[in-house]
Amino acid sequence: MASFQTLLLLISLSLLPLSLSSSSSSSIHDLLRSHGLPAGLLPKRVESYTLSGSGLLEVRLEGPCLTKFDTMAFYDSVVRANLTYRSLAGVEGLSQEELFLWLPVKDIVVDDPKSGLILFDIGLAHKQLSLSLFEDPPDCEPGEGVLKKKSRKEKGFEAQR
Repeated sequence: MASFQTLLLLISLSLLPLSLSSSSSSSIHDLLRSHGLPAGLLPKRVESYTLSGSGLLEVRLEGPCLTKFDTMAFYDSVVRANLTYRSLAGVEGLSQEELFLWLPVKDIVVDDPKSGLILFDIGLAHKQLSLSLFEDPPDCEPGEGVLKKKSRKEKGFEAQR
């Protein structure tokens, strides 16, 4: 009878949605490494993360922030993506500056780790960057209003010279 109840309990627990959660920033970086991705894709300022059984990764940062890889990168306070082996797909909350424009990063893929390259899909183009840029989690400076455009009236005429 006891083994039947144990079996019933195990079946019940297996039906609950799987969710991993952590408040340790090193854990998210270890999770990325275990999925064939470099730890430096996310900054050091991680408060917590959740990973659902379907692979939806949600990372909460201390706040929006800026860092630099080959160009400037902006992280929202929440970054989401579908995590699979060597891939973050459907990324939300990460933008890169390209030719004075901020473009959202859509996907991040490591096709062949031996190549030493990582692929960023920024919608209009695909960028191949060196994996070495992402070995360590970067420092990320607070960047609350970075992506807000200021009009000439806000800056004033003198600031335009």
